[in-house]
Amino acid sequence: MHAQTRTPLTPQALKDAPALIETVFPAQKVSLEAQTERKAVQSQTLTGLGSYWKGRKPLILVRAIVLGSLLPPTANPEADLAVFEALMAFDDEGLARRALAANAFSAARLQEMIPIADPERHFSGRGWRRDVTNDDKLALYRRALDTLPSYEAKAALGKRPEEVDQDWLYAPVWPKVNRHYAHLGLAAHSFPELIEQLGILRYGHRPRVGDTFSGGGSIPFEAARLGCDVYASDLNPIACMLTWGALNIIGAAPERRAEIEAAQRVVAKAVDAEITRLGIEHDEAGNRAKAYLYCIEARCPETGWRVPLAPSWVISKTRKIIARLRPDHAKQRFDIEIVSGVSDAELEAAEAGTVQNSHMVYQLDGRTFRTPIKTLRGDYRLPDGTTGNRLRRWDKHDFKPREDDIFQERLYCIQWIMKETLEAARQETWFAAPTEADLERERRVEAIVAENLARWQEEGLVPDMAIEPGYNTEQPIRERGWTHWHHFFNPRQLLTFAYSKQEIIDSKKPECLFPSFAKALDWINRGCYFGTGAARESISHLFANQALNVLYNYGCRSVYASLPLWGVTNNVHGEIASPSATVGCLPSEQVTDSSDLWITDPPYADAVNYHEITEFFIAWLRKNPPKPFDEWLWDSRRALAIKGSGEDFRRGMVAAYTAMREHMPDNGLQCVMFTHQDTAIWGDLIGVFWAAGLQVVAAWYIATETTSELKKGGYVQGTVILMLKKRPAGERAGFKQRLLPAVRQEVARQIETMMYLNDTVKTHHGEPVWSDADLQMAGYAAALKVLTAYTHIGGEDVTTFALRPRARGEMTVVDEIVQQAAETASSLLVPEGLSADTWGRLAGIERFLLRMWDMETAGATKLDNYQNFAKAFHVEDYARVMGDMRPNHSRLKRISEFSARDLTDATELGPTRLGRLIIALQQKLKDTEPQVIVEQMRDEMADFLEIRPLLVDVLAFIERKSPEPEVRSACEVLGARLKNLRFGG
Repeated sequence: MHAQTRTPLTPQALKDAPALIETVFPAQKVSLEAQTERKAVQSQTLTGLGSYWKGRKPLILVRAIVLGSLLPPTANPEADLAVFEALMAFDDEGLARRALAANAFSAARLQEMIPIADPERHFSGRGWRRDVTNDDKLALYRRALDTLPSYEAKAALGKRPEEVDQDWLYAPVWPKVNRHYAHLGLAAHSFPELIEQLGILRYGHRPRVGDTFSGGGSIPFEAARLGCDVYASDLNPIACMLTWGALNIIGAAPERRAEIEAAQRVVAKAVDAEITRLGIEHDEAGNRAKAYLYCIEARCPETGWRVPLAPSWVISKTRKIIARLRPDHAKQRFDIEIVSGVSDAELEAAEAGTVQNSHMVYQLDGRTFRTPIKTLRGDYRLPDGTTGNRLRRWDKHDFKPREDDIFQERLYCIQWIMKETLEAARQETWFAAPTEADLERERRVEAIVAENLARWQEEGLVPDMAIEPGYNTEQPIRERGWTHWHHFFNPRQLLTFAYSKQEIIDSKKPECLFPSFAKALDWINRGCYFGTGAARESISHLFANQALNVLYNYGCRSVYASLPLWGVTNNVHGEIASPSATVGCLPSEQVTDSSDLWITDPPYADAVNYHEITEFFIAWLRKNPPKPFDEWLWDSRRALAIKGSGEDFRRGMVAAYTAMREHMPDNGLQCVMFTHQDTAIWGDLIGVFWAAGLQVVAAWYIATETTSELKKGGYVQGTVILMLKKRPAGERAGFKQRLLPAVRQEVARQIETMMYLNDTVKTHHGEPVWSDADLQMAGYAAALKVLTAYTHIGGEDVTTFALRPRARGEMTVVDEIVQQAAETASSLLVPEGLSADTWGRLAGIERFLLRMWDMETAGATKLDNYQNFAKAFHVEDYARVMGDMRPNHSRLKRISEFSARDLTDATELGPTRLGRLIIALQQKLKDTEPQVIVEQMRDEMADFLEIRPLLVDVLAFIERKSPEPEVRSACEVLGARLKNLRFGG
């Protein structure tokens, strides 16, 4: 026997080969894993750098895109998918290892789930025997997971792939990968080796991934962690700092991490020592403050009394502590007592604070006084229609209200830590009203700040930057009179940060401490809400949402309590394998570096105004930044920021994507991610990429929704993944009449190919690869692939088309093509249990209801599915037929839930055959005789005889899909009556 000769790796052997992501992508599993990563909240890998940047795309999604863009398809798509899923740890073996890493099953649970012939060989008492190996455990875990019904149920038990030891997790994968791609000469034993070899096969070198809208850095970070060379840039220096931090702090090697953490501890210890020396956080007994609670105070125009303002005076629900207002008639103000152990009634009463429905509300001598907050501010209408007020505008040297200001500020409570428990694992704390000694310490802090503020501002230790009015930045000016960024910080906070920044500048690794300094700014300011949750009290951070909210009362962490904020590393396997990573601060259209694969998440219509809110951080960091940050322009450059609407948006985007196209090889690939909410943005973006010389080759939909009320504005929603290549050189003109047949043909080919793979995988593994929503999205992509291959449509060149203003309600050629794709896809996606003939004769609203009822039986509950299919079926008001519209618990109305108003001829549904059937079923539920119901239908429906088979078919479908037993019974009875109907007798 001769040793098998391995095929050599041939550079650029895959130069002209398509990418696997063009045809195969496990969108459903990626969606589930992306949502799991999102739900980790503060435990996500990069949030340690700063959770104030909300727009990071899930790392698992980026990983899937990079791998899918480099892997080639073979003649066996099912095997391609299996290898892809193994590399993502989505396969059965990966799931078993992830579950074992999480210790998902106890000994008792395993024995409940599966028969184990010799339990004593594995278990001792209630746990594993010490001599049982991981391989032994995995054998049982595999069997246990096999009993679970779905991928979702299995994945929910395990750790995220990135949380598991990578060598162990992927040990069984590399032989499988190398066998599958043996014909190409692959011999990889790690991701960096795989990435480098795939890059050589495609491009002749290690692949380079670029991102010119790098934001929070998730795209360059994950690409670098896989082993790609990376280029990242952004117009905003805060985004650049976060990206640099992701690569160089989170992605640091263990020894480098240790050095960074040591530097963080040195700075924190030095600041703590200075605060201790000043004696401003300790009382006379040596107890240390943990938190200070402040509120604003305003004079009542009716009584002349000064009234403390807070939406609630509850301080601790668990300990039943409240702040109680005691009138001081001599001074016409209220003392604030801190009272513990109050009754439930007192606790409930304290919940209604002195700010209610934008009014100051308080009681005095048995009377209730109520004054609108806008009256306190002195709001009035300006000639231009905007609102002004009589608040004094603070100046550059202010750091607290002046005596004659409308809004004052007062310290009303301190949370103390008992001296003896400062170093204990469980500290003993209590809340108390400030004493005269505490107020003296406050005055001492104010004196230090007053004496040093001008010098600190000159030296860049405290901001001197004005707040420029804007969509988000108008609020603090209007509601408090704050005009400079340092007004967001009280004297204690200014003192803390001035000392901290000086220590950072003097440290050995200032660049590694800048991100932690910015993170601390977010958590220590006048915008930090003091929460009294059911479990414990907590202080939130300013950017818990993407706004600059000003509060009536807030919590201020002491320096001692702030020490944990200085750490920005974590325990996730984040070490960067990439030997080359570049970060630049420049507009996207000015890119000069080339990349083989551009992956971007650009701004769009409802995106966050980062160019405004990041000025909160820029103000603190813009003076004396360390290397390499000193090479960047520390300005938000609002005028240059691409904002997601209008002609300027389209022009900026065309320039950006043209620049990226010009800086990629002919066989390069671009991936664009964008949140799918406004259908007009679809048309705008397609026009942009078309005008930039790019052709769509694939589109996928990833559900990354949230039920958080704070994010209802759309900051986290479903994400469209659009794959693009350079459009072939040369002119190609087309006309809409010729395009439409080509679109129908390409959509049908794409969907039929995917449905075949779906059926094959479902037969072998029990679950399909794609949902109907994925197939619908693939239909859009197929249509756009045809459309974007042209340079002129109907005599108009694509650049002119993309840049001309859109009239409200205008139906462009892109809209028509997408609509054609939706209709073609819909005609192919017949719900299981309906005949194609019935499906073809139904109206859009009928198709929508039957399609979604079918998907609900398979567990679909995501609002984005309903939105997408409503669009596909041209449903005007899908909300009218919805029973629940929570993002992750959505459903249609049940048959019994439709009201008479939902079924009138004035609605979409009422005049349809399905609408008439719903009325008939509701009549049967009220015990109307079937014969009477059928006779009414015959009298009311002119084509009754012709459509009787359709009615029977739809009733049989509803009988199978309805969750209501009585409805299923009614369907059976009415269906039988219609089927066996005799005429003439």
